[in-house]
Amino acid sequence: MDRFRFLTEILGTIAFSASGALTALKKDMDAFGIIILGVITAVGGGIMRDVLLGITPPTAFVNKFYVLLAAAVAFVFVIPKFIRLTLGMSTFDRTLFWLDAIGLGAFTVTGITVAMDAGHGGYFLPVVLGLMTGTGGGVLRDILAGDRPSIFVKEIYASASIAGGIIFVFLNRFISEAAGGAAAIGIIVLIRYLSMRFGWNLPHPMDHVGRT
Repeated sequence: MDRFRFLTEILGTIAFSASGALTALKKDMDAFGIIILGVITAVGGGIMRDVLLGITPPTAFVNKFYVLLAAAVAFVFVIPKFIRLTLGMSTFDRTLFWLDAIGLGAFTVTGITVAMDAGHGGYFLPVVLGLMTGTGGGVLRDILAGDRPSIFVKEIYASASIAGGIIFVFLNRFISEAAGGAAAIGIIVLIRYLSMRFGWNLPHPMDHVGRT
């Protein structure tokens, strides 16, 4: 595995594990729940991707490094002093937002590179697998936390992953994987920020017919 992909997977794992742990804290889960939600958020999307690619057992069960890293990151949120500092932050939701955006970007790129290394060219399958890797863990996190998945209700979320994925596949033909991946991650994070900042949303049909 090249250095860029390794660093991208570490970045995504840390960001999504912290995101899952923060969500668990917000839902008043115990120490076990915090660690489990952190790990599932970090590796869930990659497991879904590997199953679809026929990579069995999934990488998360073969290379335990990422599971242990996710568990270690989540464990930090079990420490009482750290919990008090975290819950005392006025920027709690903003921190969760940035972690989620970074994880989405990093894992979208990782999912696409894994798909291309498996021999799948073109745009459709790599971008779909990038989307699944980037959003799968968050969907599992939200379901386990009793929330509607962010992918269905937040500003521009899945669309940001798709846009960044398409750009990455395109740039990968002309520049290095590292440069294209960094650009794609930056674009995904930027789209997420702009959608949050300006309240961009995909159309909600019920807004035009009234809600009961």
